[in-house]
Amino acid sequence: MKFKDAIRTLLFKNKDIIYNQLSTVWGEELNPEKVLSEYPRPQLKRSNYTILNGYWNYNITKDSVDIKPARYDGKILVPFSPESILSGVNRQLQPGEILWYERPLIIDKKLPGKRLILHFGAVDQVCEIRINNNKIMQHIGGYLPFYTDITDFVIEGGNLLTVKVKDFSETSFHSRGKQKLKRGGMFYTAQSGIWQTVWMEWVPDIYINSLSITPLVDESMVRLTINLSQSTSYANNKDSAINIKSKNKNNRNMFRIDIYDKGVKIHSFVTKNPTMNIPIKNFTYWSPENPYLYDMVITTSEDMVESYFAMRKIEVKKDEAGISRIYLNNKPYFQNGLLDQGYWPDGLYTAPSDEAMIFDIKQAKELGFNMLRKHIKIEPLRWYYHCDRLGMLVWQDMVNGGGNYNKLLVGYLPTIFPWVAGLISDRCYLIFGRKNAEGRQEWTRECEETVKHLYNNPSIVVWVPFNEGWGQFDAKKITSLIRSLDDTRLIDQASGWYDQKGGDFNSVHNYFHPLLYTPDKGGRVVILSEIGGYACYIPEHSYSPMLYGYRIYLNTADLEAALQRLYSEDIMKLKKQGVSAVVYTQLSDIEDEVNGLFTYDRKVCKISKPLK
Repeated sequence: MKFKDAIRTLLFKNKDIIYNQLSTVWGEELNPEKVLSEYPRPQLKRSNYTILNGYWNYNITKDSVDIKPARYDGKILVPFSPESILSGVNRQLQPGEILWYERPLIIDKKLPGKRLILHFGAVDQVCEIRINNNKIMQHIGGYLPFYTDITDFVIEGGNLLTVKVKDFSETSFHSRGKQKLKRGGMFYTAQSGIWQTVWMEWVPDIYINSLSITPLVDESMVRLTINLSQSTSYANNKDSAINIKSKNKNNRNMFRIDIYDKGVKIHSFVTKNPTMNIPIKNFTYWSPENPYLYDMVITTSEDMVESYFAMRKIEVKKDEAGISRIYLNNKPYFQNGLLDQGYWPDGLYTAPSDEAMIFDIKQAKELGFNMLRKHIKIEPLRWYYHCDRLGMLVWQDMVNGGGNYNKLLVGYLPTIFPWVAGLISDRCYLIFGRKNAEGRQEWTRECEETVKHLYNNPSIVVWVPFNEGWGQFDAKKITSLIRSLDDTRLIDQASGWYDQKGGDFNSVHNYFHPLLYTPDKGGRVVILSEIGGYACYIPEHSYSPMLYGYRIYLNTADLEAALQRLYSEDIMKLKKQGVSAVVYTQLSDIEDEVNGLFTYDRKVCKISKPLK
């Protein structure tokens, strides 16, 4: 298709659109017998686990049918959603329908004194878990992991695992990100069901349930809190640690911690307390240029997990000229970022492989970027692990939800007239689609769970609760909540507009006006949290003829020339004036959007030189 034909299609909104289904090299090489088989939780790793990805039976029924269907529609490749081509289904689940999953669960032997935990990385949006037709649990929310103890519900030999899913997409207040049933423009194909790894593992009766790891850079320490699956009585909490040779080292109330620096053990001790400050002398800072990680093994009398941490510090300080800037490890650090939506043409929300996730991060680094803004989506923990070990800063958005937004006030007017946003309070719930109190409470719980879920990843340096007013409410209170959970990171309270004058940033989105630096009256750091969006259509590697972007270029040569000018002239000047971070839109094309540095299938990079 010629470029002028694509423009014509856009202008006249041809109803008979023919989409070009794309695939990635990882999707083309996918082995259905070995789908995303890596251990899903790198900072709480055990050896005794079983990945349950692969072919499951599925059926789609009407919502009125609450009985599991007698016949299946076919096979679905988990963890790809039914809307994706990699799932083998390629069908949109609608509100008012139920998606049923089923697979056998073979338990060779129930282990004495052990518990069997079933994990789901993410299921969109409301799901019910059944074992042998017995309801075990229900979970609401399509972006966060959950688990359940199925020990007492399984038998030795064959069992039946059933998952029942409903997805309301944008027809309810549940968090949905950029999914839309009628996709188009900046909103993308809605996906549903299981979209992250399903797995199970045997654990002791009392096991390490979670860790909290906080680098205390100024004190040359790391703070570690170990949370067990049930409360343990500690007889004596006077001493935070005792000698490794203690006769009580196998006592259930003791924790052994071994810390390694590039394979060499640098600490080994036993402690009675679940929270401890561990000295890390002469440590090496973690940074994008040197992503230095320390390994850690934590042992109780019954359990053992592997983990890691890094020593890094992020804060706001004034430079020698009195300008508020972002500091990394006590030095001013300009963050050159990309907006990263995390969509794939063949897997939608689900990357086809670990290698695919690694590709995006590595390519962003090679193009001169040191930060990715993960845009209103929560990735599998392995994505953050790769950012940790490869050296990529992450700004993590919370996932937006709520009812219908006022498109004029929330979308169009602030884009053209940014000053409009300063006139409206986010206590006006109706404008922002937040009239429903239950929806506000649910989002607040998910915000809290997100911070706790991702707290240990050193790559994450900024929390972004709200984007462009989408489902925004009570931003000042939400900022205080996040601070109470995590005071070691920065907060972009309201990215784009509807600034409530809180958080650490004056956060600007600017696609249509000259890029300017205006100091924040309250002394906050000034950032350009979205700019650019330059579009370049590559016919053979574009999904849709309906182009979406903010400035159109007919070929990659013109695009690259414009981008090099943007970075070498405009952004360089803004950086000197006081801007501390810039986020360019975006890493890859997505459906109608052709404003990525890579095509949607990741097969073409539109520029040849780094942008920095």
